[in-house]
Amino acid sequence: MERSVYECAVAGCESIWIVCHKEMQSLIRHRLGDYISDPMTSPGIKGHFVRYPSEHIKYIPIYYVPIHPKDRDKRDCLAWSIIYGAMRAFSISKIISKWTVPDKYYVSFPYGVYDAAQLQQHRSDISGKKKFYLSHAGKTVKDGEYLSFTFDAEDWKIFRKIIRGGTGKYEPGSYFDEDARTVKGEVLPVEERYSAKNYPLEKVFGWVELEGEVVAPCKSYYNIGKWEDYCKYMGSGVATLLKRPNYILKYQEYNPFGVDREDIRDGTEKKT
Repeated sequence: MERSVYECAVAGCESIWIVCHKEMQSLIRHRLGDYISDPMTSPGIKGHFVRYPSEHIKYIPIYYVPIHPKDRDKRDCLAWSIIYGAMRAFSISKIISKWTVPDKYYVSFPYGVYDAAQLQQHRSDISGKKKFYLSHAGKTVKDGEYLSFTFDAEDWKIFRKIIRGGTGKYEPGSYFDEDARTVKGEVLPVEERYSAKNYPLEKVFGWVELEGEVVAPCKSYYNIGKWEDYCKYMGSGVATLLKRPNYILKYQEYNPFGVDREDIRDGTEKKT
């Protein structure tokens, strides 16, 4: 997770949204905090080119998005986490200001390991008009690999449509009868219900077209979605080369907002 967040910072993301179950939020926030500094503006990189480098650091906020209870065990596959996270980022940003609404989304997977520093040279491509796909051995996210990519609002609509095409509790074509106040349709077997929760990445993202888009080859890549693959990665030489950037990944949190004290507001302040 730390590598994935660091990758987003290197890629030039203006905000980072972590989608996970609510039970995991406290643990992840304990490691990452509320924000991370942009590596391209950190004193370790620009310290020799600007006066007072600490005043030029750009901070990237980190937001934690829990999976909605109505989606759990129904359509909460990895692809849906991406779709839901983008929706929450859009809706919350729109409330703040129309100028903060994102026009492009960058996706980073914690189950794919590669050197995030290589994305520094692709920052202009990631923020450009064309879509960006990271590839390895000719494969991308459309092949089910945990490789980063970008998408826009039009792509999001297609992704959501695919997820919504999954089955529910009742067979397709069922409807709710207002007069009888019941669902007209047969109940599906347990193994056939809510099929969207088992959708792999290639089921949702396999339709994307790479022609005309920016496809950047990845120097090394390890899929650690399974324990056996994780052991293979840990036994490789790459695991010893990737170092944790401690000057970037450190727990930082915002100061809390001021709140009204009930005893003062009611005129019943207690002296101690």
